[in-house]
Amino acid sequence: MKKIWIWSITAALAGFLFGFDTVVISGADKKLQALWGSSDVFHGTVVMAMALWGTVVGAILGAIPTNKIGRKNTLLWIGILYTLSALGSALANDPITFAAFRFIGGLGVGASTIAAPTYISEIAPAKDRGKLVGLYQFNIVFGILVAFLSNYLLNGIGENAWRWMVGVEAIPALIYTLFILSVPKSPRWLLTKSRNEEARDVLKLINPDQDVEKLLLEIGSQDGNKASGENIFIKKYRFPLILAFLIAFFNQLSGINAFLYYAPRIFEEAGLGESTALLSSIGIGLTNLVFTLLGVYLIDRLGRKQLLYFGSVGYIVSLSLVACAFFLDWGGLSVPIFLFIFIAAHAIGQGTVIWVFISEIFPNHLRGAGQSFGSSVHWILAAIIPSLIPVLFTTIGAGTVFAFFAFMMFLQLLFVAFMMPETKGISLEELSKKLIKGKHPVPTEDLNLKEKVN
Repeated sequence: MKKIWIWSITAALAGFLFGFDTVVISGADKKLQALWGSSDVFHGTVVMAMALWGTVVGAILGAIPTNKIGRKNTLLWIGILYTLSALGSALANDPITFAAFRFIGGLGVGASTIAAPTYISEIAPAKDRGKLVGLYQFNIVFGILVAFLSNYLLNGIGENAWRWMVGVEAIPALIYTLFILSVPKSPRWLLTKSRNEEARDVLKLINPDQDVEKLLLEIGSQDGNKASGENIFIKKYRFPLILAFLIAFFNQLSGINAFLYYAPRIFEEAGLGESTALLSSIGIGLTNLVFTLLGVYLIDRLGRKQLLYFGSVGYIVSLSLVACAFFLDWGGLSVPIFLFIFIAAHAIGQGTVIWVFISEIFPNHLRGAGQSFGSSVHWILAAIIPSLIPVLFTTIGAGTVFAFFAFMMFLQLLFVAFMMPETKGISLEELSKKLIKGKHPVPTEDLNLKEKVN
């Protein structure tokens, strides 16, 4: 089990770079707009959002290398992309070059949301899969916190502070790239390529005490039932496809990425000074980290669905309060406090659950494609929504924007209550059998209870 933890943490470091890369731009937001004299539309859609458009492309196309060259090799290339992006962005002297290198980093982010959760879910035992895949999300929020802290510390070092803000990412990116060389290939991916002996060796390495032959038969029986030319869009896989779409859709309609990209600007809109706004952003990062840790601790105990109940209610309350604060001009520290509650709700709910859930609900041979679909929905919305924030704040106002997000979270609560299945404690192969039939899977502890009753 110690080996699985080490390999899972190593793969999950892709999430650290994801979080750092996503948020580091917030510290350079206004500096870059002033430096290059960009309009709100150009700054929002090109300078700020180009990384997100790269993420969309990475999410759409990331299943190709994840399936063709494998989860491990894809993770290695992701590290290389992050390194190039950080160095290129830091050295850029015009907005187009800057945007181009940010796009390259976005490719790494998008691909990592496919390869890392997929890899970890395929090496993890069912009883610990939630917390192990959850390490990816923990690393995302840890990266976000470090980025906020880095921006705060580098903010006053001179007119080129923004270069250091975006360039420092090259250090952890290079370290991650070297670390990923030490992990084994995914045994389930190896089996989809008929590399049975290699898969057997990796399974023995993962757990020498398990019945490897029995597990190989179980995994192989699922792969043996696949039809030639299958894809996630055929009727057979409609239910998991809808689940992946909806959880990704609601994740972004909470406004989470819009907020993370523009946290300092939102705090300044609420009346805080620039330095106080950056410091409040660090508080956001700490809140995110603490409640993500709590979510990772609880996900295999309470389950994915229960955490989304907590998150949905927290979203509705906090976003409604933020909207009221802007409508009624409450000012002061009310907006940061309410947004801390919002971040806590996201961290323990959607933040912890989304990548775990999507990585569980598709069969082995389509997991990369399913993860790619869910990630693509997530990132297309994550690119569109933040790019509209400067214009929306200027035209309809921040209060209306946050009120809309609150309404969408009420719809998410209905999705959780009436449609979302629980997936904790069930093997990947058993899950796919149940979900293909459109049934709600029963957690293993519930199955054991039924056996005792009978």
